[in-house]
Amino acid sequence: MSGMVSVYLNGDRKMSEDFVSHLKLFSLAESLGGVESLIQIPSLMAFVSVEKETRDKLGITDNLLRISVGCEDQKDLIADMDQALKKAYSAKGKRDRKRLLKQERRTNKQ
Repeated sequence: MSGMVSVYLNGDRKMSEDFVSHLKLFSLAESLGGVESLIQIPSLMAFVSVEKETRDKLGITDNLLRISVGCEDQKDLIADMDQALKKAYSAKGKRDRKRLLKQERRTNKQ
């Protein structure tokens, strides 16, 4: 089976980049469709020349991903996406904790 789907991650540009970087079975590519599974971050690729305000109005935000499923086994693709999401959200949690610690230190200095 194959198909194309768009999804929004619960996160920002960094979350999208982290997620994509941890994928093993999906190739990052602007061209969607074919026998291999592909993924793209439209705001950073096909629509990078469009102003951010316009992209946001169109729903082409930094957390939008377009996924084209190829001929690989669906269980393998799901497992790959699962492990990439876990790693990306783990990294986000670490970034959030660091940010909160910095805020706390600033508050304590005042």
